[in-house]
Amino acid sequence: MATEDILSDRQNRMDHDRLFKELISTFFEEFMALFFPDAYEAIDFEHTSFLSEELFTDILKGEKRRVDLLVETRLKGEESLIIIHVEPQSYEQTTFHDRMFIYFSRLYEKYRRRILPIAVFSYDKVKEEPDTLHISFPFFDVMTFRFLKVELKRKNWRDYIQQDNPIAAALLSKMGYTPEERVEVKKEFLRMLVRLEQDPARMALLTGFFETYLPLSEEEEQHLRMELQKLDPDEEGRIMELTTSWHEKGRQEGRLEGRLEGRQEGRQEGKREAVHVLLQAKFGDAAKALHEDIQKLTKEEHIDELLLKVTGAPSLQEVKDFIQEKVPKQIEKKRLQ
Repeated sequence: MATEDILSDRQNRMDHDRLFKELISTFFEEFMALFFPDAYEAIDFEHTSFLSEELFTDILKGEKRRVDLLVETRLKGEESLIIIHVEPQSYEQTTFHDRMFIYFSRLYEKYRRRILPIAVFSYDKVKEEPDTLHISFPFFDVMTFRFLKVELKRKNWRDYIQQDNPIAAALLSKMGYTPEERVEVKKEFLRMLVRLEQDPARMALLTGFFETYLPLSEEEEQHLRMELQKLDPDEEGRIMELTTSWHEKGRQEGRLEGRLEGRQEGRQEGKREAVHVLLQAKFGDAAKALHEDIQKLTKEEHIDELLLKVTGAPSLQEVKDFIQEKVPKQIEKKRLQ
């Protein structure tokens, strides 16, 4: 593999990990309730804080590895602190369970506390991942290390659509569904958003995450609009008001047109917020430098194009170049009017 391919592969992994870290850290309590109810019932979430990332060096390979999410908390009825380590994994790795043990060992060496390790497998292949590392001899068992795991592609998305849980809504996009079910998955995602009634920033995060992993084609979007028209008019209207999907152009036909009149600016602001959240998730604090330029985009079609650009952009510079191209054209057109 060429050097540039290796760098691109690492960047893609980092982007996936960053998106998952942003989602899980924002909805950590909901994440635990959804996938690990026993642990959820035992944890005292009033005493929860996020620790800084830990950077370890693989001595044999010479690579630096970053532990993605560390949460310091305690169990109900106990004073001693514990650590929960959540590791999103977006690609197959035969030695992943070894890596989880190494992380566990180094974290324990530093903190000397009980550690609950959790892996979230998000790659597209349906596969059962080992969750145990066992070291033994014929005459002696040295150790058995285990970690909790979530294998998203092995989850049936239909089992989660009745959950009033934001993490379930976003992760529908990474669960097991057929190509023929793509439109239905997004419809149910939008229905979940209506029930959840999150604030605009969290709504943008959920929508941005979902759209990153399940973007519909224009034909599929048209099919989705027809499916939404079959819903109860009130539910349909609330969906179109709340969603910050950049595929939603805000120019619906028939009875939706009346509902959306006068809401254009609100839609645009919601989409700009989606851009900010997604940029932050993908590129970190460096993305804040683009905040003012993004606010200068007032044409809805440009904001929609920017959302699509952010989804696939391999670098922050590519996003910046796109904005710098659109803003002057927008200003010039306004001057000539």
